[in-house]
Order: sequence, then structure tokens, then C-alpha cells
Amino acid sequence: MSVTDKFMCSGRPYDPPAQDQDAVAVLMSGGTDSSVTAAKLKAPGRPVVGVTMLIPSALGPNCGGAQLRACCGQGASQVAHDLGIPHYFVDVREEFQSRIIDRFRDEYRQGRTPSPCIDCNTFIKFGVVMDLIRDGLGIERVATGHYARIAMGEGGPRLFAVPHRKDQSYFLYGIRRDRLHRITFPLAGQAKPETRREARHLSLHADQSESVDLCFAGQDDYRAALGPDPDEGPGDVLDLDGKVIGRHEGIAKYTWGQRSGLGIAAGVPLYVVDIDPVQNTITLGGREAASRREVHTENANILAPELLDVDRPLHGKIRAYHEARPCRITELTDSRMTVRFDTPHHGVAPGQHLVLYGETGQVLAGGEIARPRL
Repeated sequence: MSVTDKFMCSGRPYDPPAQDQDAVAVLMSGGTDSSVTAAKLKAPGRPVVGVTMLIPSALGPNCGGAQLRACCGQGASQVAHDLGIPHYFVDVREEFQSRIIDRFRDEYRQGRTPSPCIDCNTFIKFGVVMDLIRDGLGIERVATGHYARIAMGEGGPRLFAVPHRKDQSYFLYGIRRDRLHRITFPLAGQAKPETRREARHLSLHADQSESVDLCFAGQDDYRAALGPDPDEGPGDVLDLDGKVIGRHEGIAKYTWGQRSGLGIAAGVPLYVVDIDPVQNTITLGGREAASRREVHTENANILAPELLDVDRPLHGKIRAYHEARPCRITELTDSRMTVRFDTPHHGVAPGQHLVLYGETGQVLAGGEIARPRL
């Protein structure tokens, strides 16, 4: 399949401007954020093209009545029509299946807890789709409705958090540093209520609901998206001394730090403190055993190398909407980091992500959390 075959026009086609104008492609889901983003960019007369990803469903061809489904909604074409801008669907089903859905399933079966939204931003939206838009439509710049900010730092364009609860910089840390100059986040200076007001003022037919984490699984629990695994089966549940205290239903159904749904009556709160895919066992312990100060990461993405030093005071997050906590880097290579927090974190799950921030909210680096070292 050629690059141009990946695009399906849903309205009038994009006609590149004769003069040297800076066109921008907006990744549109049909939701409020991306719809307002497209409207903001079009207002000054800038050439704008809407692009919506076609992705597969992890629940099969009957999910929502169609195997070919638009990412996070199917109203983007109507919004683009309302705005009078060209709109395309881009077929990334094959890439999404291999990089997101297959990896999502494999990670859980390996006793890890994946972050498909981060993977999608890193590998699909700001990877595959950016390249397809450049090669297929000739447009270099891409915009999304993410709540984050790109501004000049010491070494060039850098990623920053925005100072409100909707900040999404955590989910964007995996974007390659050399791509930041091609990305625009027009909603950086506002909060969600203002975006909703703009959508109403513009009479946009946008979906007002919040997007779901697993867009490829609809509203279902993540377990429904795992699919059947002939190799998966029940196994032993152990205590910290290695004694069998029960049985589990398959390690893919559990995550590090989990307390509810364990089916073990012990008289004291118990948490998942280890998942061993080789032995097919789950180990339970108290809250202290499920917490740690030292976090090891792999597959690191360094966004601000000029600000990363061992022992420099930083702040880190292991979950998107948790408050960043004081920490320091104790080990650093091109692909690995070890970070020590001032206070223990509960439920540090391998496969999730640690993201580091500087004093001004600049995203410095991040990586996938690795299993604790023995």
C-alpha cells in the first residue's frame, strides 16, 4: 500500500496553497478539544486539514457495529464540514494493531501494566501519522487538542506542563525531541471549561464526553480487550515467605499494587507486590512491601539533556494525575534511569511510566518502569 492509499478523503480534497503558507494538519477525533483546535487554527486564515485515524477494535468486528472505527469518535468528518476544511481518514489499522493492541496484550501477559495512550502518542500519532501526513499530504506541521505546551528552552523547543488538572504532558513525554518543532498545542493557554464554551459559541457538533483511556476497547474493562490466551491459566498466590495462600485466575488480570479483587481473606490489607510470568505466580504483601522509593526505568526518552544531572533535585510522576514528588536521578544512561524519591510510592508497576519534571514544569525525560532489582 502506497502512502497516498492510506488516506481516504471524506469531503473536499486538500488543495495545497499556491503561496508559501504554513499549512497544519489537525488530528481530529470528533471531540471538543480537537474540534476547537481546528477552529482556532483556521480563524487566522491558515490552511487547515483535518485528519482522523482509522484503528481496529480489540473487541472484534462487532464492536460498535464496525471494525473500521475512527479513533475516539466518528464525528470528526461532520466537524470538518462545519468548519469548511478538508478532512481525511488515515488508515493505521495495521500499525495500531502491532504497536498498541498486540503490545498491550503481551505486556499484561508478562506481568506488566502497559500505558497504551503513551504508546499511541509516541509511536502512532507523533510517529507514524506525522510521517504519513508529511509524505502523503505534504504538510510538515501537526496540531492536536492536548493540554500541554511547547516553548523554547535552553536547547531548542521543549515540552512543558500546563498549570491545571487537565495537563496531559505526562502522556506526551515519549515524543522525539527532534519532532517538537513540528507540533502545535493551541489549547495550552486554557482549561477545559473554556474549550467547552468555545465549542458551544462556534456551534460545533463535537462530542462533549471525555475520551476513554482504551479507545480501542470502547467502554469495556481492559480485561475484555486482552482476548483469549491458550497459555494463560490459574496459578499460585504466594505470601512474602513463598507460602501458597490461594489461587489466581491468570496473571493478566492483576497489576502491581492491586488490593481489590484478590479473593484472599487474610484479616489485614494485602496488595500485589510481585507478578512472576515464568512461575505463573502472584505474591501478596502489606502496603510497605508494595511501596518503594527507588524506581528503575528502561527505554528512556530524554527531552532536555542539558538539565539532567545525577543528584539534581527534580520532581517525578509515576501516574498521570498524581502530584509530582521530589526525587533525584542516581543513575543515568542513554536508555536507562534510576530515580530515588524522597518518600515511597505505592504500587509502582512495571510497564507504567516515570516522567521527570524541572522547576518550571518542563518535561525533562521519562521511561518505562522496570521490575525491581533483586
